[in-house]
Amino acid sequence: MAGTPGLLLLSILLCAVGQVSPYGAHWKPTWPAYRLPVVLPQSTLNLAKPHFGAEAKLEVSSSCGPQCHKGSPLPTYEEAKQYLSYETLYANGSRTETHVGIYVLRSGEGESSGKSRRKRQIYGYDSRFSIFGKDFLLNYPFSTSVKLSTGCTGTLVAEKHVLTAAHCIHDGKTYVKGTQKLRVGFLKPKFKDGGREANDSSPAVPEKMKFQWIRVKRTHVPKGWIKGNANDIGMDYDYALLELKKPHKRKFMKIGVSPPAKQLPGGRIHFSGYDNDRPGNLVYRFCDVKDETYDLLYQQCDAQPGASGSGVYVRMWKRQQQKWERKIIGIFSGHQWVDMNGSPQDFNVAVRITPLKYAQICYWIKGNYLDCREG
Repeated sequence: MAGTPGLLLLSILLCAVGQVSPYGAHWKPTWPAYRLPVVLPQSTLNLAKPHFGAEAKLEVSSSCGPQCHKGSPLPTYEEAKQYLSYETLYANGSRTETHVGIYVLRSGEGESSGKSRRKRQIYGYDSRFSIFGKDFLLNYPFSTSVKLSTGCTGTLVAEKHVLTAAHCIHDGKTYVKGTQKLRVGFLKPKFKDGGREANDSSPAVPEKMKFQWIRVKRTHVPKGWIKGNANDIGMDYDYALLELKKPHKRKFMKIGVSPPAKQLPGGRIHFSGYDNDRPGNLVYRFCDVKDETYDLLYQQCDAQPGASGSGVYVRMWKRQQQKWERKIIGIFSGHQWVDMNGSPQDFNVAVRITPLKYAQICYWIKGNYLDCREG
């Protein structure tokens, strides 16, 4: 691992994006290749048990729009280390703070191979689709969407891990009520007459779907969210990872580094969530990306509180495996009023998975940076 810290960070923030494989005349929207940094724990401190007094916020808002973000300086190396340090909360209420180091590997090194306004999140005609029937709800990709007991949505990203928004469990100052006994809900068919789900020849008929809950073992929240408290930088770090007490046994969706908006298929993103205005329903939507900063995607996908924490995904061509693959490239956070040439506009906002965030989240999942070299 090499390099001067200040120059390294510039390489991490900018040059990693420069490793995108050129499209040329290739018609398929292809997952770019990135030279990824490494985010590794350096030290861990025990913290006092937290208070769980915050009210759950099912959406986040900020007045700092694209131009505000684009005008902000990139974090220094030390600031980036501070923001990517993280807090871990365990099921027994204990809490730790982990400080990290950021590195760039040499080629081949270490490789084994504004004003308060009424908030509206529906734009014109409501373009959301409620997903009904177990044939859809239990099939990929919809089956990767899960509900948090605090009211938000999450996405399965590994055998025991769920990606969601940080504000679903922490308000920037303390943990929300219910986080110590946080559960994740999986939609399953509810049968009449005690019918069973698998290979049952009885005349039992699914009456409706119900949630089966699994307790959370621990949560990780970046310090950029806790220190930022949803201000100018806070929204950039509105993500959290939950580790379940047992495997969920469903197909999950891998995370990936967010490509530039112009490289997304049709310039669109997709996500499914449990919007509060449609209780018990999983709601799917897709829409065009309107603007972007290094950390955020601005779009006008119709959404309501409850959908926050949903994994934003796209489907692109994986050149090495010669197949199409969906990946989570962001986390739906909330909305912002943005001043567009003097005219206020309301946007929904997703936090992008940048190379640094990918390295951090992947390490949380895998526990080994060698398994996090491909974004």
